[in-house]
Formats: sequence, C-alpha cells, structure tokens
Amino acid sequence: VQLQASGGGSVQAGGSLRLSCAASGSIFSIGAMGWYREAPGKQRELVAHITSGGSTNYADSVKGRFTISRDNAKNTMYLQMNSLKPEDTAVYYCNADIRRSSLTRAAYYWGQGTLVTVSS
Repeated sequence: VQLQASGGGSVQAGGSLRLSCAASGSIFSIGAMGWYREAPGKQRELVAHITSGGSTNYADSVKGRFTISRDNAKNTMYLQMNSLKPEDTAVYYCNADIRRSSLTRAAYYWGQGTLVTVSS
C-alpha cells in the first residue's frame, strides 16, 4: 500500500492550492484519513481529518479556509486550501487507516509529504 501526496508548491499570501493524496496497492477498505503538516522547527500537527462517512474536523488555525474531502471510488483525499498565509508554510503529509484484506487489521499509512510555501 502506498499513499502519494501531490499538489504542493509556492504561492503568495491569499492564494490557493489543492493537495491530493491517492492510495494504491492492495486495499480492502479505507477508514479515516487526515492531513498533517510539519513546519520547520515545529512538531507535526493535525490540519484536517475526515472519517469514512465524511465527517470532518479541522485545526482552529485553518477553519473557514481549508476544506478536506475524499472520493472513495478513487481512494483519494483532497485538501482545498484558500486564503493561504505565510504561517501555513510546511510540509504536508497525508495519513490513512487502511485494511489490506478482510482478514487483516487496519494500519495507518503515511504519504511522503508535499511542500507548501506561502510568501508574504
């Protein structure tokens, strides 16, 4: 199983980016998924989380600006980021709770990270 994150880049403050996270490989089911970020010198933090049923929650710092969504048919999760601020600069990682078969327990997998740089 692999998670491939993409969509990062450089943008000016106030701009937008859309991140994608695609799961591939031997997948039976995907439960909760989430986006995390790690800024230089800081600990990795949860940005947004979405359950298999579509319930969402967000870090206070991104509420009203970021939107998490998923396409279960494509095993893909998205993060629409609007009104970006310099403090949003970080490496963004995706995470998913995946079962590889009906006989195995779910495990958390991480994507490789995608860099988002917001300039003022």
